[in-house]
Amino acid sequence: MPRKSLLDLYQMKAKGEKIAWLTSYDYPTAQFGQAAGLDMILVGDSLGMCVYGYNGTVPVTMEQCLNHTEAVRRGAPDVYVVGDMPFLSYQTSDSDAVLNAGLFLKRADVDAVKLEGGVRIVDRIKAISDAGITVCGHIGLTPQSSGQLGGHKAQGRTADAAKLTLDDAVAVEEAGARLLLVEAIPPEVTEIIHKTLTIPVLSIGGGLPCDGQLLIVSDMIGQFQAFTPKFVKKYANVAEVITKAISDYVKEVKSGKFPKEEHTYKMLPGEEEKFKKLLGLKAGSKKK
Repeated sequence: MPRKSLLDLYQMKAKGEKIAWLTSYDYPTAQFGQAAGLDMILVGDSLGMCVYGYNGTVPVTMEQCLNHTEAVRRGAPDVYVVGDMPFLSYQTSDSDAVLNAGLFLKRADVDAVKLEGGVRIVDRIKAISDAGITVCGHIGLTPQSSGQLGGHKAQGRTADAAKLTLDDAVAVEEAGARLLLVEAIPPEVTEIIHKTLTIPVLSIGGGLPCDGQLLIVSDMIGQFQAFTPKFVKKYANVAEVITKAISDYVKEVKSGKFPKEEHTYKMLPGEEEKFKKLLGLKAGSKKK
């Protein structure tokens, strides 16, 4: 199967075919995602919470994002992969933004990079786009700046806030972004954004009226236990399965039930006697 391209995503939008994407942070999960038919994978800075146990995404570094994105690309060579630019990798200057975005391409072979923010970061989006790198915008709830938003709360819930969210969406497209992710906004606002913009509009907690959906894989499979956002549907509970498996293993180790003979290796025929002779042992004896 050929690697999915931006053109494929635009053709899906034109046909009304929904785009399915998830986050992924490692090689095996990326393999599973490709095998399951994902269109896109976001190597999100949410890895800070889901992998490293940080309280948020701010501590995540470029090196962490690059390392995880490299692993995901190896696991999903045919999926459209988006690298998430972490805090302070693009806010400081246009040149820093272009350099760090370029590292995602050079080291991890991504198809696009994602930046959080609307009107306030249009210069960065334009600089990266002008460098020939595909940008996915991200507006609404933007976790890297959630402190300014009053925490991890839904956005665009008043008329004035909804208008500002629409302004952000338009500004992101005009700056050169080729994709847009909206997070934690009312579906009514998502629908207006979707009708206003020409680029694919994708949702994480923005409802149905758009071109596709994103979820955090650790939420979706029930692996991340600290909290579950309202917009998440759990399709599995691997935490329960894994915890029980480890608990059963601990019990069997302590009781001596594991390992059994079928879990061990036998010496080759005749080699046990040779081994004992090397140690000066007679058959059936133990060295004192």
